[in-house]
Amino acid sequence: MQDAINRGKISGNGHYTHLCQDFFEKRYGFQKCLLTTSCTDALEMAAILLDIQPGDEVIMPAFTYVSTANAFVLRGAKIVFVDSKSDHPNMDETRIEELITPNTKAIVVVHYAGKACEMDAIMEIAERHDLFLVEDAAQAIDSFDGEKPLGGIGHLGCFSFHETKNIQCGEGGMLTINDPQFIQRAEIIWEKGTDRAAFFRGEKNKYGWVDIGSSFLPSELNAAYLWAQLENLDSIQERRKTIWEDYYHFFIHSDREASILQSTYLNQFQEVLEQESLWDSIHVPAIQSSSNAHAFYLVFDSQASRTRFIEGMLAKGILCIFHYQNLQNSEYYQSISSDQRPLPNADKYADCLVRLPLFYELGK
Repeated sequence: MQDAINRGKISGNGHYTHLCQDFFEKRYGFQKCLLTTSCTDALEMAAILLDIQPGDEVIMPAFTYVSTANAFVLRGAKIVFVDSKSDHPNMDETRIEELITPNTKAIVVVHYAGKACEMDAIMEIAERHDLFLVEDAAQAIDSFDGEKPLGGIGHLGCFSFHETKNIQCGEGGMLTINDPQFIQRAEIIWEKGTDRAAFFRGEKNKYGWVDIGSSFLPSELNAAYLWAQLENLDSIQERRKTIWEDYYHFFIHSDREASILQSTYLNQFQEVLEQESLWDSIHVPAIQSSSNAHAFYLVFDSQASRTRFIEGMLAKGILCIFHYQNLQNSEYYQSISSDQRPLPNADKYADCLVRLPLFYELGK
C-alpha cells in the first residue's frame, strides 16, 4: 500500500489494479477481469451489460443475498425465484425450466459456500432457451466445477472481496467477462460510460461519454491490499481447508485430534450439543474437494433447535450465526410481486442453517 502511494496514483485502474486483474486472467483463464468496489457493483455491471429492461424476467435462487436481486431490479427486471435443492442451499436446477417464459432473459446462479451449482445442466438450459447466464461467485474464489473455475463458466461472473471472504480488501469485487462480445462495453461501463481506458492505452486521442456507466473502479489502495492477499492465496486456502476439515471430522466422527483447531475449542461445541440434546438434530454438509472452504455450516432440524445452539455457543463466547433469508418472503419483494409459490427448501435453510466461525487466524 505504501508502494501504491509512492507511485503517485491512488485512484483506480493503476499498477495494482492491473496486477490483480492479470493474476486472475492468467491463473484461472478468465477472458477479461475488471476489479470493482464490491460484488454488488459487479452484479450491477452485469445487469447493464445484458441490457436488462423493464419487463425482462431474471431467474435466481430465493436463498441468496439481496444484492443478487437488487442489481437486476434496478434495471426494471421482474425477479423470479427458484427453490434451493433439498440437500444443499444451491438452486434446484430441475425447477428452472418450468419458470422460463418468453420474457425470461437471464439465469443467475449463486454458488453457496463455494460449492458449484449443477453448471452443465444449467448451461444446457440457458443455451437451449437462448438465455444469458450470470454466476454470482461472491463466495467462490478458487472453487471449481470439475476443472472449470467458478466465475468462468457463464457469460459473466461476479466475485466479492468483502472482509468476510477468503481473499479480501475490506470492500471489493470483480467482474469476469467470459463472452468476448461484452469485453469492450464492460470497460466503458466500468469507466463511468467513457472510453477513458482506451485513451490511456493510447488507442484514442481523446475520450468522451459514449455509454451509460458509473464509478465502479476501486482505488489503488484497495487493489494493493488485495494484491498482498493474492500473493498468499495458496497458503490462505490451505489453512482454511484444514480448518474446514477439522470441523468436518469433529462433527462426523467426534474427532478432537484436529490439525489446527484446539480440542478445548471443539469441546465447547460438544458440550452445547450434549447439553441441549442436539447431536441428532444436525445435518453436516458433505466434504467437497473442489470447493474453497469459504464456510462451514450445519443445518438443524428446526428453527428452535438452531436457536438453542446459537444461544448456547454465544454463552461460551463463540458467535455462530444464521445466513440468508428467503428473499421471496422479504418485505420489499412482497410489495412488488404477487408470487406466493411455496419454496420450502429456501425456507428450511433460512430457518435452520447456521455458520460456524471460519477465518485464517482461527486456532492461532
